[in-house]
Amino acid sequence: MHPEFPLSPDLIYLNHAAVAPWPLRTVSAITRFAEENLRFGAAHYPDWTQQENFLREQLRELLNAPSTDDIALVKNTSEAISLVALGLDWLPGDNIVSTNEEFPSNRIPWQALSGRGVEFREADLTDGANAPEDALFALADGQTKLITVSSVQFASGLRLNLEKIGQFCHDHGILFCIDAIQSLGALNFDVQKFHADFAMADGHKWMLAPEGLGVFYTSARARRLLNLMQYGWHMVANAGDYDNRSWIPAGNARRFECGSPNMLGIHALSASLSLILETGVDRIESSLLERTRLLVEAITNEPALELLSSSIPERRSGIVNFRHRSIESQRLYQHLKQNGVVCALRGGGIRFSPHFYTPPDQIERALHIALFKPEGVKTADRNCPN
Repeated sequence: MHPEFPLSPDLIYLNHAAVAPWPLRTVSAITRFAEENLRFGAAHYPDWTQQENFLREQLRELLNAPSTDDIALVKNTSEAISLVALGLDWLPGDNIVSTNEEFPSNRIPWQALSGRGVEFREADLTDGANAPEDALFALADGQTKLITVSSVQFASGLRLNLEKIGQFCHDHGILFCIDAIQSLGALNFDVQKFHADFAMADGHKWMLAPEGLGVFYTSARARRLLNLMQYGWHMVANAGDYDNRSWIPAGNARRFECGSPNMLGIHALSASLSLILETGVDRIESSLLERTRLLVEAITNEPALELLSSSIPERRSGIVNFRHRSIESQRLYQHLKQNGVVCALRGGGIRFSPHFYTPPDQIERALHIALFKPEGVKTADRNCPN
């Protein structure tokens, strides 16, 4: 067991694609911050601001952003995507190209633009023999203003070729938006390599931090295209000069942070990212993909199980989805839960999402539990979705 994760021995935690446990250092950072507030209030606020600036640098490094000026701290992915969807100037007839497997956060804000005459097009990632990226490209035309995708699909775990999509957008003058919540902290991510205009992610999944704080990256070029939708003291160039009645928005990404920062979340996310960056994303990705390889191979070799995720190595991520051939997924999920396996029911199957520190023997135990037929279990009805 990893020393940073003294999880209960009664649990097998395979749910990092939903909400991750916190590392020990993050719990310590939260405790120290709480104790400081208890004893000193905000007397040390300048130190908190330094921690905020340090977090921006950590996120810049994780994203390989050109500058901390490109990093905004937001509440969550949905807020960041909404800032893009509502901030761009749209014309009737414009369209957005995405996929038919997106989490609602990367679907609803775009669909909400239909009242402005903007079409939301969804590519079928399983359509035909072509690569899933080609399905996206086939829907793009001269009216396509933006392509938006999840780096990894939340249910299937399908990993898209972001460099290929980014190059297509770059070549065709299309904006590129990436919902990175299912890869940031787990897989290598490079906004410059991907030609990303916008990228966003919450901290509570693969970055191993609490809910309530995320990152919003905007390139310098794309940032100028967004109209501001929120206003307050923190988003102005002269933030802190409260008596100055003239103001202009900050020139950097802080313009998207309208009010007081989430200082508790900042201390927590910074502590979690210190573990990610100390371990190294290369090492984390390698360790995680080895665990998903073991899962994929074990599921493929077990006649009772059916793999729902891709078996192609370059399409793998930290998510593996499968189902039992004779047990309803809902019933199997309840059986796993009752036996201490923390996972999720997604996309008609069981979603396992380990992290780099997950002991391989726990993954084997979880699969063994999945193969045990609960008493009184019903045979799945293949005519009904499960």
